[in-house]
Amino acid sequence: MSLEASRLHRAGSPALSGRSSPVDAKKRLDDDGPIKTDKATRRYAVGIDRALSLFDNALQDWADYLPFLGRLLKALQVHPPGISDVPHTSLVAQRLSQCLNPALPSGVHQKALEVYTYIFSLIGKDGLGRDLPHYLPGLSPVLAFASLSTKPSLLALFDTFIVALDPAAVRPALKAILLALLPGLEEESSEEFERTHDILQRLRKNLTYRQGINGLQDSSGDQFFWQCLFLATITSPSRRQGALAYLQRHLPRLGKPENTRNQTSGRSGGQEQSVSHGIEAVTSPEPGLLIRCFAAGLSDPQVLIQRGFLDMLVTHLPLHSEILHSKVIPGDLVKLAKAAVSVVLRREMSLNRRLWSWFLGSKEPSPDNKDSSVPSQDIDVHGDKVQERQLKYFQQYGLNSLVQGIMTMFETDAVTTTEKARPFRVALALMDRWEIGSLVVPIIFLPALKSVWRYQKAAPTHEDYNEVLRSASSFFDGVESGLIWDEISNKLLHATDMRVSDLQAFHESLELALFVVTNFDLQEEEMLVSHIPLLALSLLVKFGTLIQSPDYLRAPSHEVTERTLQLTTQLLDVTPERAFDNRGSKPSNLPNYSGDALEAGNQAFLASMREQYQGRHGKYRSKATGIDRFLVAKLSLSNILHLLNRELQSDRASRVFEGEIAILEKLLRRTPAKQLWVVTELLAGITKASKPLASPSDGFFELRDVVTLVTLLETIHTGLPNASWLPDHRLRIILPNLVTGLWPFLSPSKPKSNIEAVRCIWKIQSLSVDTKLLESCISALMVESSLDHGEGLLDIENARRFAVLWSHSNTNYGLHARQSSHSTPKIGSPQTTTPDQHILARPLLLLLDTLEDPKTDLFTFTTAWLRSSANVHVILDFLQKKLQETQGLRVSGMGSSPEQAVQVEDHLINVDECQYYIRTTLNIITHSPNDIWPSLLAHPSDFSQADLPETKARRFQVVSDDHDQRNGTLTTQRRLIKICLGYLRKDLDERTNGPPSISRLQQTAVSVLEEVVLRSTFLVDTETELEYPVLSALLWSIQKPDHSLQVSLMGLVSVLLGRRLNDSKHGVEKDHRRIMSADHGGRRSMSGDGLEKQESNVLLATPPPILLDCLLTGLASTGGQPVMNHWIHFLGLCLPFYVPTLFQILIPLVDCLTKALHSLFGDLQSSFQQRDIRSTASMEPVNTIIELLNGVEQVLARAHDQLAANRTTQSNSKPPDQAQGFFGNMVSGVFPLDVHKSRSAGANNRLTVLLCFKDAVKLCLQIWSWGNGPETSWRDPTLSGSFSHISLRLKNRSRRILEHMFAAESLECLETLMYLWRGPQTLQIPEIPSPVVLNLLHVLDGSRPRNTIPAIFNALYSRTNPGALDPERKSTLTSELSDVDIARFLVEYTRSLEDDTMDEIWSDCMTFLKDVLTNPLPHRQTLPRLLDFTALLGIKVDNTNFGENRKRRRELADLFLRQLTATFTAKPISFSSEPSPAKGQKLPTQSHRLLSTQSEAASDDVVAILATIIPYASKVLVDSDRITTASNIVSAQVVVPTFRWKTFPRNVTFNFLDLLLSMARITEASKVWRKDVAEAFNDSRFFCDHSYNLASSRWLPILREWINSDKDRMDEFLSRMPSPTSAGIMFGVGASSARLEADRKIQLNLRRVATLLLAAPSDSFVVHLGAIQAKVMDLLTATAASSPSSATRAEIYIVLRALMLKNLPIHLASLWPAITTELHEALSTLYPGRNRDKYNMHCVVHACKLLDILVAAAPDDFQMRQWLFVTDSIDAVYRPQDLEPRALVDDLIDDLDDASAGTLQSATINTPNAGSRKPLLNNKVLQDIPKEKLLDHVIRPFLRQLSINTFEGTYSMAAFDWPLVYEDLLFDIFDDRSLV
Repeated sequence: MSLEASRLHRAGSPALSGRSSPVDAKKRLDDDGPIKTDKATRRYAVGIDRALSLFDNALQDWADYLPFLGRLLKALQVHPPGISDVPHTSLVAQRLSQCLNPALPSGVHQKALEVYTYIFSLIGKDGLGRDLPHYLPGLSPVLAFASLSTKPSLLALFDTFIVALDPAAVRPALKAILLALLPGLEEESSEEFERTHDILQRLRKNLTYRQGINGLQDSSGDQFFWQCLFLATITSPSRRQGALAYLQRHLPRLGKPENTRNQTSGRSGGQEQSVSHGIEAVTSPEPGLLIRCFAAGLSDPQVLIQRGFLDMLVTHLPLHSEILHSKVIPGDLVKLAKAAVSVVLRREMSLNRRLWSWFLGSKEPSPDNKDSSVPSQDIDVHGDKVQERQLKYFQQYGLNSLVQGIMTMFETDAVTTTEKARPFRVALALMDRWEIGSLVVPIIFLPALKSVWRYQKAAPTHEDYNEVLRSASSFFDGVESGLIWDEISNKLLHATDMRVSDLQAFHESLELALFVVTNFDLQEEEMLVSHIPLLALSLLVKFGTLIQSPDYLRAPSHEVTERTLQLTTQLLDVTPERAFDNRGSKPSNLPNYSGDALEAGNQAFLASMREQYQGRHGKYRSKATGIDRFLVAKLSLSNILHLLNRELQSDRASRVFEGEIAILEKLLRRTPAKQLWVVTELLAGITKASKPLASPSDGFFELRDVVTLVTLLETIHTGLPNASWLPDHRLRIILPNLVTGLWPFLSPSKPKSNIEAVRCIWKIQSLSVDTKLLESCISALMVESSLDHGEGLLDIENARRFAVLWSHSNTNYGLHARQSSHSTPKIGSPQTTTPDQHILARPLLLLLDTLEDPKTDLFTFTTAWLRSSANVHVILDFLQKKLQETQGLRVSGMGSSPEQAVQVEDHLINVDECQYYIRTTLNIITHSPNDIWPSLLAHPSDFSQADLPETKARRFQVVSDDHDQRNGTLTTQRRLIKICLGYLRKDLDERTNGPPSISRLQQTAVSVLEEVVLRSTFLVDTETELEYPVLSALLWSIQKPDHSLQVSLMGLVSVLLGRRLNDSKHGVEKDHRRIMSADHGGRRSMSGDGLEKQESNVLLATPPPILLDCLLTGLASTGGQPVMNHWIHFLGLCLPFYVPTLFQILIPLVDCLTKALHSLFGDLQSSFQQRDIRSTASMEPVNTIIELLNGVEQVLARAHDQLAANRTTQSNSKPPDQAQGFFGNMVSGVFPLDVHKSRSAGANNRLTVLLCFKDAVKLCLQIWSWGNGPETSWRDPTLSGSFSHISLRLKNRSRRILEHMFAAESLECLETLMYLWRGPQTLQIPEIPSPVVLNLLHVLDGSRPRNTIPAIFNALYSRTNPGALDPERKSTLTSELSDVDIARFLVEYTRSLEDDTMDEIWSDCMTFLKDVLTNPLPHRQTLPRLLDFTALLGIKVDNTNFGENRKRRRELADLFLRQLTATFTAKPISFSSEPSPAKGQKLPTQSHRLLSTQSEAASDDVVAILATIIPYASKVLVDSDRITTASNIVSAQVVVPTFRWKTFPRNVTFNFLDLLLSMARITEASKVWRKDVAEAFNDSRFFCDHSYNLASSRWLPILREWINSDKDRMDEFLSRMPSPTSAGIMFGVGASSARLEADRKIQLNLRRVATLLLAAPSDSFVVHLGAIQAKVMDLLTATAASSPSSATRAEIYIVLRALMLKNLPIHLASLWPAITTELHEALSTLYPGRNRDKYNMHCVVHACKLLDILVAAAPDDFQMRQWLFVTDSIDAVYRPQDLEPRALVDDLIDDLDDASAGTLQSATINTPNAGSRKPLLNNKVLQDIPKEKLLDHVIRPFLRQLSINTFEGTYSMAAFDWPLVYEDLLFDIFDDRSLV
């Protein structure tokens, strides 16, 4: 409200004769007639009573109303002389009001008005003033629907009697009277218009002048009239047209001419102008109602009403009115402007023209400035003056209010998308008038963008956001580009001037600018050329200033930095090259900016930019800028170079550096001229920044640091010509430093950065002119000195790094690079040709040189690298070419001349080089895998022997063959063996930390022993003597660790163990020969093909126990990881010796391997979460993991093959006559043959193997699923290449192992996957998402649906009916799975299959289902899930062509019906599964249907499963007969038992009601479910708190379907409620219990009626309203002693509330008289001393709830009765001191307060102020309040606040919260605490 009530003058009550206020409210409707009791009077009263009785007994049709009214009129006319009162006044008035029902013909209305006229003339003026509350409510709504013949009589009634009443009698009912008369003013051409207008004028005059001696004018009456008229206009849209007509005629003009106001505007505040009496009347005491009256009219949906109020704004309430700026608070003026500007959305020119006139004022100049002698040539000048004057007018009076109104629209949390988009559409329309748009748009532009930016995160759906964004884009496109970038520039540049404490605001501004650049159209030419480059440069300037400030340096903001660079980059992305080109002119001679010159240039640029954006009159027209475009380009480059040099000299953040580099790249591409000075400055900075990279040990740096420097050089390379800067000498310093910095990132122990480092190295090579630069740098890094090696020797870590570089490089490119133009030709060559320069040649040769010394770790590494390398043929081709070059120089002969001498010297050097290359080639061939020869034969070499002479080719071949030969002799054998063993038996601790020479000595000793054993024949005891010391040495070498010694000892041990095989000496020796050359990537097949044939026929000796310790220690040792491939190969050689005891050592071996794999894989996963390059990780984790997986596969393959061999020899064959089938013969399963069973040892061995299989499957699944889980969210995106490479390798290897295991043991592996899919109950590995398991099954080769589905069936049968399976198909039950778990997996797996796979699994599924139905009892737990499975098959078949076969579908439908019957037969339904939530708890959404995952439902909950199947019944059951049969089964087995169970309705669950709702939507099931629902709904236990939890989302939709199919149910419930009677039960035993039973039945039926009203769509029961009303009227006659009694009144009020919610007010016209009377009687019982037997406290509370809803929702018809209960006028706030309240609520609270005499402290009900209008009373207010305290704690606060809350709700103009009322009513319906 505009002003506080206490500050306004309260006008006194008008002077009256007699008392100052009318009769009390408590006596108003309770006065039933005269007090006299003489005979005539009694006869008079009896006559009226008899006439009134006809209304209840004789009225059957509308024609019966006329006799009734005639009889009543005759009864009134025989009144005794001197009696002016009417007996039974309240009932007479009620019956007359009911006779004015709109549904009755006009003749009845005229007859009723005739009775009204007689009564008014009878009771006189004083009597009518006293009884006005009785008679006025019936007359008030008549004029709105009266016929032409009825309106004169009605108006005469008002004119003759009501208008002539005393002001005190009219004042409380004035708003109702106005609402009653305003329909007569809607049509000015109508006959009743003038008469209605005269009546209103007389009424106003009667209120204005006191009835005193002098007839003095009372301004308070006029004020009150206007305030009530404004309230009527606000609250009643249907009367708004008549109110507008009256306002247009009589509303005083509230604004003086503009020139008059201008003349007085200079006065001081104390010299306020006096206002006229009329203006004072419409603005006092509350001017806010005037504003809201106009706001309501401007928001009316009718265009004519909006146009009329706009006309009145222009003529009566101009924008410069003093009322709007002095008496009205600013918020009300904002509300008015907001309502007025909303009319532009109509797109109506007539409305817009009036709106512009109101905002801009009149076009006519002031009289003082008017000059009639203006010549015609000055018309344009005069027009400009008019526009300027209008602009000033709007800026002075309307700008602030309009802007605030639009800003309020932007800031409001809109409920709908239309409301959120409204302000953008309004702002766009305002730009049609430049005088308004030019001032408003600059202010609201940024808030508008912020609004849509914030809505992006708060939008309910993406579609809603797109709708708002479209409106915002239209607004953005309509704004001038200069304004857009001026506002954005000011926002950004001003924010950067703030202190660091305000950086959050700058960050928000950056985010907003990024949002604009990303989402709006920036393709306008002026934006691209003139504005965006300037903003990008200004950002660079201000960013450079910001990051140099001391405050920022102390607390930098990385978000601000990144967003600034990102915004600049995006701005440059859309900037074309022409933005830096001065339209063909030559570049200006601009200086190179640096240091102070750069700062001065930046300041000059910013000053020029501010000058450019200065507009005139709001017009932003930056036609030709004064800023040179070349200057912009030069300054942009200078600033970014300044930032880059600053980052190069500091601890740079890689993201910042990358962003600056991206900006530089874009600037270089767009600048028109060669910017060579850029290279000079950058190379100097890069040189300084790269120096720390040359010494990695001096400091710590990241890969990003090097990558950014490389990217910077690459940027210069792509942006500028090569010839201009590449020869710079500083590159020869920078590039080696960069390679040195990248070298540590090639380490295989840090695989996450390998690929990125290799890419950077080749980028560096592409930047170098000298091709030898990279080669020499890498070579120097490989031979750098270390603590463990001498100067110039190769380091093993560097060798590993080079191997990584080799494996990830393009080898052909690495060895055969581009030719260099700077190379010098060889001396003596016949031609001056330049040979190829080999980039990785020298580093490769350095690595191959290590093959010369086989007793070093480098030799071990190089041989392993050669085995795993797929490019050995490339290396050989390279060496062959080198040999060809050398042989070519040898052609020249030797001579005596000096030149020939030089050739001889060259020849000697070349001979050594040839010898070197041949030696290297032989080493490669010797230590390469054996299968290298097929690949070499298939690969064409670049070297061809045909190019050489025959002798040379023959010589080359001979040299190779000679080098490949091996020989060796032995001397004193025993002595040599003892010496070698002595070297191995020295102190282990001393030898562990010994020098490398000792290790080499030991390796030599092992080599000697190996040669001796291989080439000699020994006795068995000698071999036994060698085993233990050699194995002991191997054991301590693992802990040392000494990798080379381990490999040598493993070779020796394998040879010694091989001698144990008497008949396989040559085979073992052959295996030993391949120990260094076998392909360890291979594996043994689990089918047994990998076993040697002779092993099955050889009796193997037991190996020594220490061998197993060696194997377990070596496989588990982290020090053995570099040679893990040798350990795995050694394991494969040792396994044949453990054949007799393989199953005893299987679990320790597999456990050791899996633990090592878990550890390594966990470290690998953790490495991708760490950014520290120095993190200690295992060496080569990827290769080690793959080798360990190979070991697991070998062990499991050997064990499974051995198991199969044992089973073949131990088990008996199956009898030939045994039946074969899918599950075998069912009879044989029931009566099994007496077959010899396997021994327990064999079963134990199989169990051991399967347990190991289970562990392997878990491990492989974990590895395969890496990258598919939540860890992808935290992975560094810059390492995506390395991650993809590593994860793909591991995924492929684990998948191959899984495929092999599935081929061997498909059922057991599948059960393990089911166990993992079920959940992480007891798993020792991290949780794996369920979809991952299903995805794995889809990619495995051996798990196609045709194989997987039968395996699932076997697993299920193994748990339900194992006797029906062949022994080969049975599961060992090693996985803790129940039959229900497998059934769930079957359903989910089938759901994940493609529909086209049904033809593959159809026959298997049909066979399985038929077998299940043959004997369903074993499957009773899984039958519900199998029912789901059957339905799923039907749905999928229906989606394919396979389902077109009607025979198949009918077969499936029959199976479904049989299965449905078997399900309920084997396992009847129970009711103990799902608890109900607490009352009022939010229910879960049921969005998952049959084709979605149902893991939340219990597996055996057949109700939940059926609820998902029934909606697809037509697809599963095909025809209607089967659907009907299925519905009958469900009804008989589920629905009926549920409803008839003793715990109903608490046994009803969400799933059950979903099932019932699904049945309700099936036509074939309509006869079944309707009967069941009717039975449940009629149950007396239905209404309870449990049903309330299910009502809104479940029960009401079901009842809606029920009532739509059978609307006669309403009549049935109404017929069940008998009329109240008092005969027969007043006395005697059982009277009280019979009354209670009758009351309970009436309460339940009334609640059923209310429930059906809520469940049905709106206005569904309009045809039943008459019957409902009749029954309500009948039940309202009940008393405390009748049967049923008045205890049912609370339910009657509930029904009335339901009628209000679900029906339009026009349909309830006949109910208002009864509602008014009933509410008055109920509330009147609260007066102290009244009898409350008829209305108990519970009924009163519900009556208060009904009243609360009526006054808050304010239907039009009730507004004319509202004054009876609450003060609906301005008196609710500004009540005169001598005015007694006439409203029932106000009078009642006064009496209650007087009765309490202050003994109780006044309480209040808290109501929210913001948002929609909410009722005062709800269940939260009434919660936990005892019945005896309801009056003091609820009802009294409610009555006290009702009037003021009603006025405040009207004043706020907020919408009513209908959903809250709906929920509250639903709670009351299902509240069983109030049932008797």
